[in-house]
Amino acid sequence: MLLKEFMPSAQSLLIFEVAARHLSFTAAAHELGSTQSAVSQQMRGLEQQLDLQLFKRIYRGVALTDAGQQLYEAVESGFLQITNCLTKLQKTPMRQCINVETDFAFAAFWLLPRLSDFRKLHPEIEVRIVTSQTQPDYTAQQNDLSIIFAKGKPNKYRSHLVSIGHVFPVCSPALLAQNAPIDRLQQLASLPLLKLADVAGNGWLNWRGFFNQLPNQAPSQLSNQVIPSEPVLTFNNYTLLVQAAIAGQGVGIGWGTLVDDLVDNGMLVALKSFSIVSDWDYYLVETNTNDSLPAKQHFVAWLLSCV
Repeated sequence: MLLKEFMPSAQSLLIFEVAARHLSFTAAAHELGSTQSAVSQQMRGLEQQLDLQLFKRIYRGVALTDAGQQLYEAVESGFLQITNCLTKLQKTPMRQCINVETDFAFAAFWLLPRLSDFRKLHPEIEVRIVTSQTQPDYTAQQNDLSIIFAKGKPNKYRSHLVSIGHVFPVCSPALLAQNAPIDRLQQLASLPLLKLADVAGNGWLNWRGFFNQLPNQAPSQLSNQVIPSEPVLTFNNYTLLVQAAIAGQGVGIGWGTLVDDLVDNGMLVALKSFSIVSDWDYYLVETNTNDSLPAKQHFVAWLLSCV
């Protein structure tokens, strides 16, 4: 038997609940904005449908039968649960979600340490971080925002500069203490060097490229060309390279955006006397400029306020 064929209408149950609560068809009619005769007729129809006597008609009112009392308790409980549920749903804001794509390094060293601040401001927004080891495909429509490492601002999409490519060697405080002061390029070139493999993608400097740019940006550091030693460890992931530097296993090339927090909290030391400025920077790209999702705009505004 289908439920709709067995169950009375919600309207008749609502009228029953009011009449049973007041034990008066007149009082029920007043609450419902109806008439006593209409309520009485509705309750007779309900009794006929259920083939049960729900009310005893008494002088100046009604009393519930045993069947009526049982039905009233069930209906009252059911309506109370529905009311509580609706109240909770109406007080709970609709949860919004945005997909943010970036590389492992930016997600690990810049975004995740700050993301709790955004969540405090906008607890109703779920941020889904999509990471890749190589350059994210910011043309993918399933992502609302992309934070990419690029040479120059992407022209096709709305984009915002997140960081300037300040680059300098970094090492652990212990390694610096063993070799201090590190103030000559020949000395830097002879230290154990950590290398990022070419598969990490374009734009990431290797040591030879870093040393080649130094004569243009820090000519006072060179009396003649210095060639760096062969790296002692090679990684295909910048996050692992930074962890190795923290562990004192060598000197890595530090990108300010990614390692500034680690330098500030003393986990790494920046050798900023050997600094250059790369023409590769991080950009926030709005993949789909046709939408105006509040969650997306909140995230863009928050991120740009942090840089």
